[in-house]
Amino acid sequence: MPARHREALAVRCAGRLVITADSDKCLLLYPLPDWEPIQQKLMALSSLNPRIRDLQRLLVGYAEDIEMDAAGRVLISPALRDFATLTKNVVLVGQNNKFELWDREKWDQLHEHSAGFGGADLPPELEGFSL
Repeated sequence: MPARHREALAVRCAGRLVITADSDKCLLLYPLPDWEPIQQKLMALSSLNPRIRDLQRLLVGYAEDIEMDAAGRVLISPALRDFATLTKNVVLVGQNNKFELWDREKWDQLHEHSAGFGGADLPPELEGFSL
């Protein structure tokens, strides 16, 4: 974990995180207090709907509790490393209350093919949005 996030995570969750799979074939890392309401809401949904059941299987089925060590490192299980095809080089991307962990090659490929912020493909919610 980058040094700039370690102290905040130590305060927020004492270094206790949840790591799980994402449909984009990356991993999601949540501070434990941020993950718990997500899991509760997800599991309260009807598993009779196949799409909901698939999402429950993915997010909750792969979810693992992990802890940062004193150096800010986390151990990622072989199952999750295989799921995200993580190699030695990874990218950690902050996303508000969570992080995404990507294989460097997949991350680079994703951005090579993205249209960026302009163009006609933007969703209507982003019309007029400026940074």
